Amino acid sequence: MSEQENKPFDFMGFRKLASVLSITLLVASVVLLAVRGLNLGMDFTGGTSVEFEYAEAPQLDEIRSTLNEAGYEQFVVQNFGADTTVLVRLAEAGNDELGGEVTDALTAGGANLELISSEFIGSQVGEELREDSGLGLLLALAVVLIYVGMRFQFKFGIASVLPLAHDVIIVLGVFALFQWTFDLTVLAALLAVIGYSLNDTIVVADRIRENFRKMRVGDSWHVINTSIHQTISRTINTSGTTLVVLFALYLFGGEAINNFALALIIGVIVGTYSSIYVSANLLIAFGVSREDLMLPAKEGAADAEEEEQPPEWLNRM
Repeated sequence: MSEQENKPFDFMGFRKLASVLSITLLVASVVLLAVRGLNLGMDFTGGTSVEFEYAEAPQLDEIRSTLNEAGYEQFVVQNFGADTTVLVRLAEAGNDELGGEVTDALTAGGANLELISSEFIGSQVGEELREDSGLGLLLALAVVLIYVGMRFQFKFGIASVLPLAHDVIIVLGVFALFQWTFDLTVLAALLAVIGYSLNDTIVVADRIRENFRKMRVGDSWHVINTSIHQTISRTINTSGTTLVVLFALYLFGGEAINNFALALIIGVIVGTYSSIYVSANLLIAFGVSREDLMLPAKEGAADAEEEEQPPEWLNRM
């Protein structure tokens, strides 16, 4: 095989273009979040939760159509535990008659059901959820920074955490742009995006560390390019199979998990990009070198001395 065929693709040759793209997306996302804001769901803003028990398993789309015709605008309809149990969450403020009004609207369409409960969730609970969710995301990023910094090196820790923040902000920016509902399922998707993107970044970082110690020629640019080239097939295959499942969830999973699937689809695409270009780009910007990842001299000497010792059985001969 010729030297040209062995030469890895110059991924880092596009690092400046990738930097411009990432900065543009980040700035646009921050502006959208500041100007338009997130369309917070009832998990964060409060509302009324009404539970029904049907005689037979109903079609959720028919329930949604009935509520639309009755004049209700912001609501979520989903099964709760069993196929015959339906939970309706409405943005309307709670009152003693709301449960009965929703029941009348549904029974007017010929449904055979029984009202189980009607509860109001105040906005104070929603504010606490918003604060806790923000703290949860920050805590997740802090733990990742500590973990990667201890496993690899501090430069790798920063180069792993910043892409995760990059992915989360862009997903939030897309939700702000289209005003898709942001609820607890989307928050769960963001945490899953952090885990997915981190796993991909760790695979690339581990190969970079291994190649820095194994390859005796080539600068940081060459080592990082080679490492990405060696892991790119794994990255594409993993992302591709994951996206197939997520698109199936979006198309066939129902309205209750549509936004969850959307957040994961965007997150996987952006996370795949960031593990290749943002993380590696930052490592070059930080000036990571072979010296940063070499074993300490004493540890290396101790390992070499241990390897040179003949086996004990040979000393007895």
